[in-house]
Amino acid sequence: MEYLDRLESHSIYVIREAFARLKPLGMLWSLGKDSSTMLWLVRKAFLGHVPFPVILLDTGNELGEVYAFRDRYVKEWGLDYINAECPAIEETDPGLPPKARAAARKTLGLTRLIEERKFKGMLLGIRRDEQAVRAKERFFSPRDSKGRWDYRNQPPEVWDHFVPHVPVGCHVRVHPLLDWTEIDVWAYVKREGIPVVPLYFAREGKRYRSLGEKDITHPIDSGAETIDAIIQELRTTLQPERAGRAMDHESEDAFERLRNSGYM
Repeated sequence: MEYLDRLESHSIYVIREAFARLKPLGMLWSLGKDSSTMLWLVRKAFLGHVPFPVILLDTGNELGEVYAFRDRYVKEWGLDYINAECPAIEETDPGLPPKARAAARKTLGLTRLIEERKFKGMLLGIRRDEQAVRAKERFFSPRDSKGRWDYRNQPPEVWDHFVPHVPVGCHVRVHPLLDWTEIDVWAYVKREGIPVVPLYFAREGKRYRSLGEKDITHPIDSGAETIDAIIQELRTTLQPERAGRAMDHESEDAFERLRNSGYM
């Protein structure tokens, strides 16, 4: 419990720093376990209120249970919700593999939203342990005017001293869950009673370990029907978290190319 308390405290500190330093600020809510955990932390940080917009980059291809979850909790939690429709796949980079190209729709959607709304900061629920490229991230990660990420030239973050400087036309992405692990998230979800999309729990020997668009995300074999069973499964599995994400299997550098060009 003390370990989860430390994670919680640090994430709330990062969230409050972002709110104080980056205006206007928004938050991406994919409706997955990580972004829903981040939303829970935001509500804790501001005494049940979310003082900035919560955004779904909507390709129109989310799973039905995901949309149902969104509709329920936008209303229950009184969220300032933005449904950001993503451009068609024809507008994405034709040099990307097909599944990665479908995912790149969200990159374009985010870039256009930031341009339209003039966001200076954007909260995201990514974690370093989820994917090797994300391990290079900082808590406060600057992006250029096109959303591109220069991971070789990031500001140092020593003793929780962040440098959220935003050049004209640029923005900063903030990652409050960066130090959390997948097991940490599930342990915290259990402790706090955070609602999550039911697709994470096994049905007929299958469950989703990571949620994405229905045409590029697939369930894994699993009998884990409870949070305790999920945590136990994660302690022994050799399968990566994003095993069900089709774009991760197309080419060795597909995900890194997406990330460098602005993908979440």
